[in-house]
Amino acid sequence: MNRAAAIAAVVLVVAVSVGAAAALRRDASPPALPTAVVAKTTFVDFLQLRGEIRPVRSVVLTAPSTGSDLQIVDLATNGSKVAAGDPVVTFDPTVQQRTLETKQSELKQAETEIERTEAEERRRVAAARTELDQSRKALARARLELQGNELRPRLEAEKFVIAADDAEANVRELEQKIEGEAIAARADVAIARQKRDKALFDVQETERILASLQVRAPIGGSISLLPNFRAGGPGRPAPEFRRGDRAWFGAQIAELPDLTAVQLTARVDEADRGRVQAGSAVRVRVDAVPDHDLAGTLSDIAVVAKPDFTTWPPVRNFDVIVKISDGDPRLRSGMSASARVELDRLNGVLVVPTGAVFQKGAATVAYVVGRRGVEARPVTVLRRGRDQTAIASGLAEGDRVALRDPEREGGAK
Repeated sequence: MNRAAAIAAVVLVVAVSVGAAAALRRDASPPALPTAVVAKTTFVDFLQLRGEIRPVRSVVLTAPSTGSDLQIVDLATNGSKVAAGDPVVTFDPTVQQRTLETKQSELKQAETEIERTEAEERRRVAAARTELDQSRKALARARLELQGNELRPRLEAEKFVIAADDAEANVRELEQKIEGEAIAARADVAIARQKRDKALFDVQETERILASLQVRAPIGGSISLLPNFRAGGPGRPAPEFRRGDRAWFGAQIAELPDLTAVQLTARVDEADRGRVQAGSAVRVRVDAVPDHDLAGTLSDIAVVAKPDFTTWPPVRNFDVIVKISDGDPRLRSGMSASARVELDRLNGVLVVPTGAVFQKGAATVAYVVGRRGVEARPVTVLRRGRDQTAIASGLAEGDRVALRDPEREGGAK
């Protein structure tokens, strides 16, 4: 029994010693750190932008000019397919129909006024011609009676001369009267015709407005309803137009985009304006199409900054356009997307994640993880980007570097 007890005691001592050694090794080992491998590859620095997909070419359907706001009584569904000629937006025609009835009544009155004026002209001219004919007959008789003046006494002969002169003057006066009546009648008819032309124009214009109250699709495509900015407000986005909304003259109601060619419209912050340039390569990811990155080119940058009131206080930024060379049938106008604008590219350099480089006082270091622990190693940064950093010296290809500061984890040597 004593021998067995001694053996058990020895086994227990050995087990305790092994456990203590294992615990000591665990305490001495560095903590688990996320790491990355230094790779010799292409360094790409980029700028992240947010924007929306827009067609390069599109047809915008707007509210017509009627002199007042219009109420939408029928509207195509957002995203619905339409063919050329199909109605897209219909506005309430009640006011214009009443206006048309009034204008048509004024046109009939103007046409009746022309007929009445022309009839009056004919009556007045005919009456003046009848009076002129009678005056000319009287003049002919007076001239005939003058032929016997040689045989009449002087005073009686003078009476016949005076009568002939009066008849001749009356003829001239009636001729002038006929000419004046014709001129006055033509003027009255011209005024009546001007009123008729004005009334006809009003009827035609009202008919045109009535026809424009049903906006039809000039081309086929998918309808994209646009926001009604009157229905929006501070801090909340404007909803798209819908039935019952009132639209002002020129309000953009819907859009028919040509999605065979699309682009991304975005804004770049004023601080980043000097870092981007036209022609830069861009990778676009549409939120609704996450499985397909689109290739693009930064084609245009605004010259003048604009205030952006979507944030407060508003900031100033520049509009940019990214021309997308790829296509996807799932793309729709207005889809949100992110873009990575390439700012810089270096081929064949050592690259680590930006989170693997730390600033320790005046020194820039990376923590190399090896079998013997973690070593703080000074490095020289060649180029620092958003996600990647190019290393000029201090690291070698294949080194494994920590992505968190091990000194804060308590494991640096």
